[in-house]
Amino acid sequence: MKALEVVEIHTFYGTSHVLHGLSLEVAEGSIVCLLGRNGAGKTTSIRSIMGMSCPAQGSIKIFGEEVRGRRSNQIYSRGVRVVPQGRHIFPMLSVEENLRLGLIGYSSSDVRKEIEKAYQMFPILQERKRQKGKTLSGGELQMLAIARAIVGPTRLLLMDEPSEGLAPIILAQIGKTVQELKQKKITTLLAEQNLQFALQVGDYYYLIDNGANVFSGNRKELYTNQEVQMRYLGVGISMG
Repeated sequence: MKALEVVEIHTFYGTSHVLHGLSLEVAEGSIVCLLGRNGAGKTTSIRSIMGMSCPAQGSIKIFGEEVRGRRSNQIYSRGVRVVPQGRHIFPMLSVEENLRLGLIGYSSSDVRKEIEKAYQMFPILQERKRQKGKTLSGGELQMLAIARAIVGPTRLLLMDEPSEGLAPIILAQIGKTVQELKQKKITTLLAEQNLQFALQVGDYYYLIDNGANVFSGNRKELYTNQEVQMRYLGVGISMG
């Protein structure tokens, strides 16, 4: 089953035409990476899927249901969560208070169960649970952003530039977490420009430039296509 199907969407910011007929598919239970340089349209793609920037044309189906034109809270209620670029953690709230914000409306017993689930995935957050968000390191902030997104009935996770600003050792941990989420039946669309990180975690890849598709393929097809890597990402992964 397709967790997400985006067909020929066109998204505008005022008179600026940002996405030009973007299409992609994410199979349920997979990790799909949306690649591109800064300004290619990755964040706008995430915002369009989540209903924060409604496309003027095209179709967006989540688990077979058309959601283009729906409000973000309606899409959220279908189990879609976002880990935004820049994390957007509330700096004056504690780690646990940030987690609880993702569980408004839950019973107290369910809240505790879900928070414990987040702590099991990121034990460091339990150690920091009373610390304010502003005191956390960049890696801890990213962990908290992911943890906040996976509490509750998450089915589809949209991640925007999760590698940004992270040290290699922390990035490796985040990559491991993304793969663990796959084992927990959480489908992921990961918008990223770090090619090496994407190749480590992804099952399938879409590359966009100026808001339009320029490549799609599996890991081997992307890994061996040096021309696409250099032309649209400015980097290449050596075959060794």
